[in-house]
Amino acid sequence: MLQTLVLNILALIVTLGILVTIHEFGHFWVARRCGVKVLRFSIGFGKAVKTWVGKDGTEYVIAPIPLGGYVKMLGQEDGNPDAGSSVPEDQRHMAFNFKPLWQRFAIVAAGPLANFLLAIVVFWTINVAYGLKGVAPVIANVAEDSPAWQAGLRPGDEVIAIDGAATDIWQQVTMKLLDRLGESGEIVFTAIPAGQPEAYDFPVRVQSWLSASSELDPLGSLGIVQFEIPPVIDTIVAGGRAEAAGMLSGDRIVEADGVPVRSWSQWVQMVRSSPELPMNVVVQRESGPVESGSVESGLVESARVELTIVPQQSETPDGMRIGLIGAGVQTYDLYGSLPPEMRREVAYNPLTAIVPAMQETWDKSVFVLDSIKKMVIGLISVKNINGPITIAQVAGETASYGLEVYLGFLAILSISLGVLNLLPIPVLDGGHLLYYTIEAIIRRPVPERFQAMGMQLGLLVIGGIMILAVYNDVSRLL
Repeated sequence: MLQTLVLNILALIVTLGILVTIHEFGHFWVARRCGVKVLRFSIGFGKAVKTWVGKDGTEYVIAPIPLGGYVKMLGQEDGNPDAGSSVPEDQRHMAFNFKPLWQRFAIVAAGPLANFLLAIVVFWTINVAYGLKGVAPVIANVAEDSPAWQAGLRPGDEVIAIDGAATDIWQQVTMKLLDRLGESGEIVFTAIPAGQPEAYDFPVRVQSWLSASSELDPLGSLGIVQFEIPPVIDTIVAGGRAEAAGMLSGDRIVEADGVPVRSWSQWVQMVRSSPELPMNVVVQRESGPVESGSVESGLVESARVELTIVPQQSETPDGMRIGLIGAGVQTYDLYGSLPPEMRREVAYNPLTAIVPAMQETWDKSVFVLDSIKKMVIGLISVKNINGPITIAQVAGETASYGLEVYLGFLAILSISLGVLNLLPIPVLDGGHLLYYTIEAIIRRPVPERFQAMGMQLGLLVIGGIMILAVYNDVSRLL
């Protein structure tokens, strides 16, 4: 646990450090190009850990709290130069507030744009270094009486489009489904049924789909199983119900309450639906007492062990009561075990990687903006707002999975930061851009009293969002 905590903290510092530095450097670089004197370039908040003055006269600061930063420019706090300025006459050509409107607009917009540019560069790097790699969206199983089952989808069907948008791999299917969060109506799956040459449309009906959920599993909620991961136990949590029942790492779940268990997802669903209910479980154990028995389906009868497990009741942030036993699945190289026809790979060179990187950045930006809109109008739960604790956990997890996964997370977080900063909320870059847009229309700066009122409102909104994010983080931990 200590090792995981240290990894999460380091991953958070590195991740936010990169994002904040790129964001603030965007402001800094454009300000310098526009001839504005930069007084201070700060990464992080709190008492400075390291300070130095560059040859350009700018004070560079590194502070310990990596939750933000700022670029302080000459004349930035003076507001309307017509109302008086503390900037000396001979330095006003270098003052931010004396610059033309289009230059001030460009300087403020440069921060979020730098985050989008970072995402493009990261996606481009992933495309060149790793290419597009995924699993063909062939359905492994469909839960009976689920929305997907009622629509006619069956195991073996290959999903080739969602709502008319082509899907070559499972990741694309998931992203297209996430676009419909909180909505009601029909999600149209276009699929080629197993053993048939033609594709058909399968409308899956949803109602306020996952609007109150904070644990997003779009495919699972429709009853679709992507992969049949073997139900083999790896980690056993000390003091958990699995340990108390005598379950060991390496045990393969054979059946539960007389029902054969064929996949990890099936096993998880059975446990979740049985809080505080005894489950008679049969596991296949590699070592054990040798007894006479028959070999059936590749399993040695004498190695089977019967256990009684009572899943511990837990409550999700949505108020749902579920069962937990304190056990994790064994690491499984799914992609490497698939036949070649199930693997989808596309290689890119430095030129062909540009367009898909830009497209992915655009698609993710639209998705983040659409999700914010749905939260505001109540279509999806605000429980999906994450704070620094969740970001640290995800950063640590993705870093442990490898560079490719971590870079993908970094790009998505950079896009989120860029979109959020462009929202028309005073205090954020988008609020300043809103004022400059109004100034361009009315041909004079927004009165300072209105700007001050907007600043107070913006601080209230941002403060409320931060409190909600931290509350959600703590709720997930508890």
